[in-house]
Amino acid sequence: MSARRFVPFVLGLILAVATAMSAFAADNPVVVQLNQRLVRLQSDPALAEFAAYEKLQAQHAVAAFDKARRSQRETLQYVAERRVEIAEIAARTQSARREADRLDRTRSELLVEASRREAERARREAERLRVQAQIQAEEADRLRLAAEAEALARQEAETTLDTVAGQQASRLSTARQRELKLAREEAELVSGAKLPASKFESRGEVFTLGADAFASGSAKLSGGGSSTASALAAYLQANPKARARIEGYGDKQTPGQRRADAVRDALTAGGVQRNRLQSTAKGAGTKARAIEVVITH
Repeated sequence: MSARRFVPFVLGLILAVATAMSAFAADNPVVVQLNQRLVRLQSDPALAEFAAYEKLQAQHAVAAFDKARRSQRETLQYVAERRVEIAEIAARTQSARREADRLDRTRSELLVEASRREAERARREAERLRVQAQIQAEEADRLRLAAEAEALARQEAETTLDTVAGQQASRLSTARQRELKLAREEAELVSGAKLPASKFESRGEVFTLGADAFASGSAKLSGGGSSTASALAAYLQANPKARARIEGYGDKQTPGQRRADAVRDALTAGGVQRNRLQSTAKGAGTKARAIEVVITH
């Protein structure tokens, strides 16, 4: 499909989707209102061909708001309203710029035409055209300033949107950390054992067990290792959606896979479903690192 045909197609699609969503979102007056604004924008002959991308973004944001869970509705409503506003601003901005360009071209054509007239008539006509060109130049400047103001408003709206999104992400992260802290306390209370310290990496929450978690020269868990495994099992049960990858580091006497399997079996015995666990060998270990349990929440 050529670019000339694709733009009308996208614009028509926006109008059709917005109309359809207005019909099916009668129970949400905000969604209906936002879709009506998009329909009006797309139906305006002076603005319909502009800001296709921003209209699509607005339509997606309205759809996301319409389907959002209650906990997300306030944020997604704000995003949808700003996206619709941005689409309106972008369409008016692009229309104003095109009109300013047209006026500039008309002014240039008028000035060139004036230079071709006969001397006396050209002087009279040039003066008339000069006045007309001045008026058009002033109008072009007014439209250009309006376009710049619209662009600034759009930038401010985007900045506000980014700030809100960042604040929401920060609140979610804080809530998740609080939830994990409570799960840790619950696991330690249920198991009667302390969880080792953990660190958060891109691959997940990492718990490290030293060689003292195993009996000397064996893959069998020591008393301390069994207690730690019980606490980890309780922690996983407190996070029912979490999964764990047990990475075993071996020595000359005990392969890392056997150590990983021993921890996996202990977690299974502690009540964790087997399909939530994966054990694997990761090479040579040290006294401080014989097992790493990587939990993805």
